[in-house]
Amino acid sequence: MKKLIAISQHQIEADFILRNAMVADVFLLQWKKADLVVANGRIIAVDSEGNYKAKHEENANGRYCIPGLIDAHIHIESSMLTPEHFSRILLPHGVTTAITDPHEIANVAGTKGLSYMIDEARHALMDIYYMLPSSVPATSFEHAGAILKAADLAQFTKDEQVLGLAEVMDFAAVLNGDDDMLEKIQLGLDNDMIIDGHAAGLNAKQITGYRAANIHTDHECVNAEEAIERVTQGMFVLMREGSAAKNVRAILPAVSAQNARRFAFCTDDKHLDEIIEEGTINASIAIAIKEGMEPLQAIQIASLNAAECYRLHNVGALAAGFQADFVLLDDLETMQIAAVWKRGEKVAENGVMLSSAATLTEVPASILQSVQLPNITVEDFKLPLTQSLVNIIEIIPHQIITKKLTAHVDVVDGEFVPSIDKDYLKIAVFERHLQRGTKSVAIVHGLGLQAGAVATTISHDSHNAIVVGTNDEDMATALNALQEMQGGLIVVKDGKVLAQMALPIGGIMTNVDASIATKELHAVHEALHILHPTLSFHLFLTLSFLALPVIPSLKLTDTGLFDVEAFEHINIEVK
Repeated sequence: MKKLIAISQHQIEADFILRNAMVADVFLLQWKKADLVVANGRIIAVDSEGNYKAKHEENANGRYCIPGLIDAHIHIESSMLTPEHFSRILLPHGVTTAITDPHEIANVAGTKGLSYMIDEARHALMDIYYMLPSSVPATSFEHAGAILKAADLAQFTKDEQVLGLAEVMDFAAVLNGDDDMLEKIQLGLDNDMIIDGHAAGLNAKQITGYRAANIHTDHECVNAEEAIERVTQGMFVLMREGSAAKNVRAILPAVSAQNARRFAFCTDDKHLDEIIEEGTINASIAIAIKEGMEPLQAIQIASLNAAECYRLHNVGALAAGFQADFVLLDDLETMQIAAVWKRGEKVAENGVMLSSAATLTEVPASILQSVQLPNITVEDFKLPLTQSLVNIIEIIPHQIITKKLTAHVDVVDGEFVPSIDKDYLKIAVFERHLQRGTKSVAIVHGLGLQAGAVATTISHDSHNAIVVGTNDEDMATALNALQEMQGGLIVVKDGKVLAQMALPIGGIMTNVDASIATKELHAVHEALHILHPTLSFHLFLTLSFLALPVIPSLKLTDTGLFDVEAFEHINIEVK
């Protein structure tokens, strides 16, 4: 403290000065031509007079300088990378802090999975904070690899990396006063933590119930009307732009100068290749600017708003006393990034990290052997029908919500037969954690496969094995291959594996670095186009959400077809 005070009073030199920058003031929404003075990883001053000296200097040459960006809600596991590798693909895009929910690995490996993620994040250069999973499993209508109650989460509440309770998605449990759910919320409140929401499709009355439980945020808005309803009731709205769910443009009309401080940006789920190509929060800022938002407003939403939402009082702004996380831009409107500093140290330049990778945390053996599928045959995919009028899951490209479609399908000898022409395909979910033997088969429309099958052990949130295909043989081949490689992504045609990406860490993450993982993922995507030549949406990410029974409207778990609005299982055959 003595050193920092002495620097502030011009008595000794600072560590570093970024000179001649157009510095973003996210408090007053103004640009200020100034020098950014840094010492001990903190900002000492934003100096317009040129009065400070430093051991090292760099000239910004009048370029824009903004605070480090904050992702207000993301699942690291969706990048398929470990936390340290994840940080190394986010920092070059200007994202210096992330609020994460590790419920993906928790659904697979429980408290062992949580401990692994938290410990691994300590090696990361970026700040990674965690929200404790509230819904493992997401509902009682499916089987996950673990069950977490308040007593299981209590051991993590004092960790400085833990900020609160993650997205409360079992809305029925909240509104019905379920003791297990309310105990988790109370645990968070007793420890002065933030409670995140997950209010997909909830009406005003249900939102009022969420607020009665002190639920603070929602990232599931898909339009401006929903956003206004939540802001009106005192919630923060996290505008999501991920791989499958792209909602920023639809929500932006709700944001005004009067209410903008109640919004932040998030990605929720975004795949590795898209993060590398376009980033996350920087891309959301560019979208907002293109849609007409004043740039400083978008930058404030992406930095100060998110910081204040999660009570991170030392980040989110460029001002004296704040952590020296800042981003130098080559172009403001497109958010083209020249360099990134984390705690006053330059960590990335021109899209490239400047330091070598840190030592990774050892993964527990149990997490590396999490896929326990039986030997699967074509018999497992039979779908008996006594009539042709059925309930069908209809996907919506670029969304994780689905429609409930009722239509006639082909039935031969009392069994459903897929139709490539009508795009009615088989979809199946198999429990893969504890050899319970549960599975379900249903019908999906909109995925558009012309041949073969695709399968993955990434299926939110319980992460059972999910497969879709045009024929039973390829579906069986795909799932048996997933078992052999202990989880991942796979594309099969005519009994042969066209491409695969192994994800041995819980069946959802890879233990290789981003450059290798990207090549593997590109090969999988190229193979997808063999099965679907005109594919224009993220098929694997869309598929991974078709087993999540808290996102409207119709989903498939290992225990059957699930109507989210009715919050109950339904028959495939229409009564």
